[in-house]
Parts: sequence; structure tokens; C-alpha cells
Amino acid sequence: VQLQASGGGSVQAGGSLRLSCKTSGINFRIHGMSWYRQAPGNQRDLVGNISSSHSTNYVESVEGRFTISRDNTRNTLYLQMNDLKAEDTAAYYCSTFWRGRQFWGRGTLVTVSS
Repeated sequence: VQLQASGGGSVQAGGSLRLSCKTSGINFRIHGMSWYRQAPGNQRDLVGNISSSHSTNYVESVEGRFTISRDNTRNTLYLQMNDLKAEDTAAYYCSTFWRGRQFWGRGTLVTVSS
């Protein structure tokens, strides 16, 4: 199982970024997928998830600003982030479960300057 996140960068507050997570080694279309983030010195926290049927859930702090989507034809997960705030600065990770284990991609860093 391989998960490769990309798309991070530096942006000013109020800006937007779209993260991608390319997957391999799993039957992507049947897997629920999640995005997490970890700010420096903090624990890794859930941002939101998307089910195999494309239903989504978000933590309150990103609700209405972030959108998780998936393209099953490309085995790719997305995180559209709008109206970014300084507190969104973190390394972002995609994740899924397979055979009872949680798999993580390499994080992609998002830095938001105010």
C-alpha cells in the first residue's frame, strides 16, 4: 500500500490550495479515505474523511472551507482548502485502513502566513 500526498506549499491567509493523494496497492474505490494534519509540536488530528460512496465528514474547524473528494478512475484523493488561516499551517497526511492496519502517506507541508 502506497499513499503519496502532494500539493502543499506556502500561501497567504485567505488563499487556497488543493492537495492530492495518489494511491496504489489497494482497491481504491472500496476504501474510505481520510486526511489528517499535524502542526509542529502537536499531535496528528483528523481533518475529515470520505467514504467509498463519497459521503464526507469534517471537523468543525474546517467545515465550510475544506472539501474532500475522490477520483476513483485515478485512484486519487483530494483536499480542496479555501479561505486558509494561519492555524491551518501543518503537515497534511492522507490515510486509509487495509487488513486491520492504518496506512499513512508521506505528509505534504502547508504554510499559511497571516
